Amino acid sequence: MSEPKTSSNPAPEGATGALVLADGTVLWGRGVGAAGDAVGEVCFNTSMTGYQESLTDPSFAGQIITFTFPHIGNVGANVEDSETTTPAARGVVLRADITDPANWRATRSFDDWLKANGMVGIAGVDTRKLTRRIRDLGAPNGVIAHAPDGRFDIDALRRKAEGWPGLEGMDLAKEVSCRQTYKWDETRWALETGYGRQEAPTRKVVAIDYGAKRNILRCLASAGCEVTVVPATATAEDVLRHDPDGIFLSNGPGDPAATGEYAVPTLKALIDSGKPIFGICLGHQLLSIALGGRTGKMTRGHRGANHPVKDLATGKVEITSQNHGFAVLPESLPEGVEVTHVSLFDGTNEGVRVKDRPIFSVQYHPEASPGPQDSHYLFERFTDLIDSGR
Repeated sequence: MSEPKTSSNPAPEGATGALVLADGTVLWGRGVGAAGDAVGEVCFNTSMTGYQESLTDPSFAGQIITFTFPHIGNVGANVEDSETTTPAARGVVLRADITDPANWRATRSFDDWLKANGMVGIAGVDTRKLTRRIRDLGAPNGVIAHAPDGRFDIDALRRKAEGWPGLEGMDLAKEVSCRQTYKWDETRWALETGYGRQEAPTRKVVAIDYGAKRNILRCLASAGCEVTVVPATATAEDVLRHDPDGIFLSNGPGDPAATGEYAVPTLKALIDSGKPIFGICLGHQLLSIALGGRTGKMTRGHRGANHPVKDLATGKVEITSQNHGFAVLPESLPEGVEVTHVSLFDGTNEGVRVKDRPIFSVQYHPEASPGPQDSHYLFERFTDLIDSGR
């Protein structure tokens, strides 16, 4: 049911879903989730678990996620695993139909969860073929559509895909960031007890929210931090008036060069403050730009929970969770800023540090625990820098 069709071909019998790419390619399938359509960049994610976390990760804003693992939805959904209140992804492409949930933590089916969150999905697609296309040609713009009556205006959907400007040059951090400052004290989840509370923090950290995942904030709280979250547009004065011991730069979506228009001047002032700084994902990219580096759009990006990254200082390899379509260009980094981590998939940059200041960042998501604890040391590194500077 997933063979590419041109816009002149009618929908095959039983098709209630379509993925229409900007070049006119049409992949047919069975609609799941909410009825309607959504436009975005079509990418692929190789994670075998954590689909609810991925779909609610603000870093996926503006993207239609193709999961390479066929059995997505098999463990249902719950109220605990969402990384933000409202899902950021535009849509989801699946190989197999969604089955009834088979997990003791499930509180509803995945299809019900998609409907409740207004997310359009399509099942029955040859995701291997689509993934190879993205691998070879890059991530295309597309429209995902679910029409229960099986009626589609393919030409209109193609024009919508063609007219979407794409992620390059797009600032999405403002769309997913918080609107006002707030405190965070929830700690990491544990079996039997669920999430806890940080009631005796020993350090004050301000987190700039470019699209922060909740579990990153939980890791900071679990590390003994009193966490104050500020919007992406916060100025250096907004951050420093909280008198933080350290500053955290969160993950987020979109083109770092576009977000950097307002974020980089703030970060340059924060670098000059001498405070310890730790950045993740978009925070890593923005910090690198503020330090004098540049970023570029990747052909296919890194999205999955099985990416090997080498720590150049120790020689150790971490199995990491990643979600980014832009990367720091290591040759652009100035003297005094060194590369600390590299991807063993393609050699791209995965981390930097400033040699003479308590500042470092990584491209991947150390809170996601695919290793499962390979990268938790980074939060300890941050708190050690805070403690040593007191």
